[in-house]
Amino acid sequence: MSLSLYQLPDGKVKSNRKKEKPRAEHEALPISITPASALRFLSRIALSSAQALKNVAHKKQNSIQKKGKNMKDSLQTTLKKLHLSGMAQSLEVRLQEAAGNRLGHAEFLELILQDELDVRANRLVERRVKVAAFRETKTLEDFDWQFNTTIKKKQFFDLAVCGFIRNARDVLLLGPPGTGKSHLVQALGYQAVKAGFTVLYRSIFDVVRDFLHDEALGNEQKILAKYLKPDLLIVDDMGMKQLPKRSGEYLFEIIMRRHETRSTIMTTNRPIEDWGKLIGDVPSATAILDRFLQHAEFITITGRSYRLKNLKNEKSGEKLTNGKQ
Repeated sequence: MSLSLYQLPDGKVKSNRKKEKPRAEHEALPISITPASALRFLSRIALSSAQALKNVAHKKQNSIQKKGKNMKDSLQTTLKKLHLSGMAQSLEVRLQEAAGNRLGHAEFLELILQDELDVRANRLVERRVKVAAFRETKTLEDFDWQFNTTIKKKQFFDLAVCGFIRNARDVLLLGPPGTGKSHLVQALGYQAVKAGFTVLYRSIFDVVRDFLHDEALGNEQKILAKYLKPDLLIVDDMGMKQLPKRSGEYLFEIIMRRHETRSTIMTTNRPIEDWGKLIGDVPSATAILDRFLQHAEFITITGRSYRLKNLKNEKSGEKLTNGKQ
């Protein structure tokens, strides 16, 4: 377009250019687009879209986690109401295991139910050990079999299978003090508890004391029931010293009532011929032994004392220490 200027009579200068129409507000200004600017524009759109998708995924993940936590909390509450504490304890670990190993519903259920059974079995053992009133909890594995090789290891491990309890048979351990009788019978008792049997451990002095106390209160039948109920009764330390009067009557009542119905283990450091003098009642002692030994496994233990061995070791250690000083 050519542009010319001319002067008007009044002296003003005027152009021949045509006036452009005013641009509408909604009309876009012309933009000069280059490849570089287009690329930057598309990059911004891509980044914005990616961030939006990330935000959506994050919100979804948070929602899933919140829902999962609420579900686990609800499950924990339900399990506790049902007194399934074993399942409640292992729930978190088992859920992670199921997710990590892609376990099926049946596999997951089997695992968590077994957890509950294991916890209940352990608690039952703990309760029965407490009721058994062992002086100490001992095991056959802890026994020093090398110190006294005359003690037959296989014989005691065979007893630990508890066949004698199922058959209502008795066991008598005879041997000098310190040879491990108390350890062995308590270990057998502990094994019986783990096998599902009820056990009561008492020294002969506890037996007599219990009966004398309850006799004074008029509760003889109550204390007698305590001694008749367990699947296995262990009476330790028979023969340590002479027993009070009427001890033979109490012991005879227990042995007679348990004969061929429940198992009893007794330990003694005195020959059975001396029991009449120990009890102070020869007829009662004879009647006790007659019934007790009828189906009993008689085990004789000989050898040195474990306690004296430990005492000698302690003295030797003291001598060495003093010598170095």
